[in-house]
Amino acid sequence: YSPRKEQPINQKVMLSRAAYRVALSPAYGNALAGVRKSMSTIPSTMKAAVVREAGDADALKVESDFPVPKMGPGQVIVKNEYAGINFIDTYHRKGLYPREMPFVGGQEGGGVVAAVSDEAAKEGIKIGDRVAYSILGTYSEYSAVPAAKLLPVPDGVDIDVATSCVVQGLTAHYLVSSAHAGLIKPGEWCLIHGVGGGTCQWAAQMAKLRGFKVIGTCAKGKVDVASTLGCDELIVLDEVEGTSYENYESVDVVAKVMEITDGKGVKCVIDGIGKSTVDIAINSLAHRGIFVSFGNASGAVPAFPVLKLIGKSAYVTRPKLLDYTANRTELVERANEIFGWLKEGKLNVTVDTAFPLEEAAEGHKYLEAGKSKGKVLYKI
Repeated sequence: YSPRKEQPINQKVMLSRAAYRVALSPAYGNALAGVRKSMSTIPSTMKAAVVREAGDADALKVESDFPVPKMGPGQVIVKNEYAGINFIDTYHRKGLYPREMPFVGGQEGGGVVAAVSDEAAKEGIKIGDRVAYSILGTYSEYSAVPAAKLLPVPDGVDIDVATSCVVQGLTAHYLVSSAHAGLIKPGEWCLIHGVGGGTCQWAAQMAKLRGFKVIGTCAKGKVDVASTLGCDELIVLDEVEGTSYENYESVDVVAKVMEITDGKGVKCVIDGIGKSTVDIAINSLAHRGIFVSFGNASGAVPAFPVLKLIGKSAYVTRPKLLDYTANRTELVERANEIFGWLKEGKLNVTVDTAFPLEEAAEGHKYLEAGKSKGKVLYKI
């Protein structure tokens, strides 16, 4: 929807006489005026961080005249206050997960509703509502968001924290609640890699809330954060300088896991590291345990023969968030539980830093260098 280009209804030939009479009626005029009022402060162009060619972090360019998305049926326009930076955004930028060019980066946002379609209004959504959401293209001042994707932000939860929840929080929630397919029970051991930053900070805390015993791994430089998460055991590793992950050759992780679990292993491994930890994950499992691989911080997990799992009759899954927020009911149920934990003080969410959108490339470099000890955002 582009208010600056809007023309008054004056072409009678484009309307039937009946429709024309409706268009001239006071009720229609008032309704249209309301829509125009809601759109009156929204410009036709906006600031956005755009990728026009796959590459390193400098391929993410900030443009000041990118078109504001049009609001379709069932959608709202959100004026973004924050956008989350996630590893999947770097995979899109690099072309690991190809996207049609050009595209606005990001898939996690939070802000205030600035315009509402008729369909969204019928759902009770109002201008001024505080919301968080996940769609593609959130590194921007405005987003057109389907009403079904909106998560109302409750009082007592700040927008930056709510924005942090949408991808990392929901990902952590499905990882510890659903992706393991019930193969781990309360009181059993879970191994979570990289608890010093990002998604796995959430996952470690949520795993404890689910009643699991947690072994976390982290780099020496992130022990201060990792030690606050409630892990039952922490395996501390050397750092790989200039990367986002730990040196998993610096400590015999499998031996440590077996020592902690009296030689039984863990029923579930949650692993966002990827290439560097696949063998550690499989070898750390207990009989009929499950390896949940959800990220590629050290590179994509290479193909391996399924016979590798036979020793422990182990399971492996490579899930994604969209399949665990498959409908509005599931999305809201997960979000409500997370927001409830936040309000009750049961989750400690660390917002590491918020880069101005103008420094879009620096935000990606910071994340990929492994400097973060929590959520990294853009302040729009």
